[in-house]
Amino acid sequence: MLDKSILIVDDEQDLLIMIKSIFMRAGYTNIITASSAKEALKMLSKKIPDMIILDIMMPEMDGFELLQEIRTVSKVPVLILTARGEAEDRFSGFELGADDYLVKPFLPRELLLRVNAILRRAYPKSNRIVVLDAVCVDLDLAEVIRENDRIPLTAKEYAIFLKLAENAGRIVTIGSLCQTACGEIWQGYENTLMTHIRHLREKIEKEPSAPVSLLTVKGLGYKLIVKEEY
Repeated sequence: MLDKSILIVDDEQDLLIMIKSIFMRAGYTNIITASSAKEALKMLSKKIPDMIILDIMMPEMDGFELLQEIRTVSKVPVLILTARGEAEDRFSGFELGADDYLVKPFLPRELLLRVNAILRRAYPKSNRIVVLDAVCVDLDLAEVIRENDRIPLTAKEYAIFLKLAENAGRIVTIGSLCQTACGEIWQGYENTLMTHIRHLREKIEKEPSAPVSLLTVKGLGYKLIVKEEY
């Protein structure tokens, strides 16, 4: 994914430089910047990038207007940056076709994680296989491959596993996993999540009572340890 082209659109030059440096330090090799919506449209008329990071608060033409223009010609994934975290802004962005949003100020790691997750969804690799200690998991078929057997994952197990795989090696909070499994209203779902985690371990671990792939991070959430990412 590091070779994907990413266009960053923001009227604040310092922020453009900072965001570009975040991606360059992370290994991305094709980062393009535009300091206005008009400049971005001119670039887009020549070539559509693989992803766009778009600030909302810009003069003359704001990010919502630019996103509307983009959606008339392309389904390129778009991450919205906004200094306003109100629900109405999020709804407006999603209604116009944004893939995700991030409220400023943000942590560089969170920006990278969100962009990486969007790129994985938008440009899935064929034969997506996650290699764990005892098994492999076929993401395209939602099956665990254990020697010559294939064990199907339920829809909830698959959603939880995919979230963990997209963040392999990193902690995924209990709240995030609950939201992944059941949507926005997830409070009270924690015990059900533990049941899904137990069933997942029964399918992917050699010794479910002593897991080495799907680890509990006490008080925080869970972490998936992979041998080879898809």
